[in-house]
Amino acid sequence: MDERKGVITRTTGETDITMILDLDGSGVASVDTGIGFFDHMLNSFARHGFFDLSLSTKGDLYVDSHHTIEDVGIVLGKAIKEAVGDKKGIRRYASFIMPMDEALILCAVDLSGRPYLSYDLNLTVPRVGYFDTEMTKEFFYAVSYAAEMNLHLRQLSGSNNHHIIEAAFKAFANALHIATRIDERLDGDVLSTKGSL
Repeated sequence: MDERKGVITRTTGETDITMILDLDGSGVASVDTGIGFFDHMLNSFARHGFFDLSLSTKGDLYVDSHHTIEDVGIVLGKAIKEAVGDKKGIRRYASFIMPMDEALILCAVDLSGRPYLSYDLNLTVPRVGYFDTEMTKEFFYAVSYAAEMNLHLRQLSGSNNHHIIEAAFKAFANALHIATRIDERLDGDVLSTKGSL
């Protein structure tokens, strides 16, 4: 099988980001965004999705965390899009329910070529560490639109904001892992009656 990697560099006046994403990795990550909790989430994403992820980021953290988190989301979405390529043979759809203590999060994805985010997480504190919790939605919005995927996140239970966010990242990792797996029954075709995605 050909390598399924996305290699993206994005430089703006606010951030300078380089990412390598391997969909068929073993869960090894090298991540440094300057935001400890965000690094923890991205490491969890890589580990639980069995993705190899290398990320180098320089952002204007003296302003706040917004640009760095949003732009990493854009780059991750573009890397996913590049790595799945023409989407021939992949499962395309997946959902996963992730428990983390009292938190229970559902994530469903469709690598459809049509971007859409449906987000329903109830976060009740402004920050976890140096991570602004309102950026959780902005991150997943950026991923979904840059990857051109449907992405649904639902909180079924939970009260601890750390647990809710971490369960969301892990649920997304698992759903994306399943959706990007090759299904031999497709015989190299795309999973669509239209013949393309």
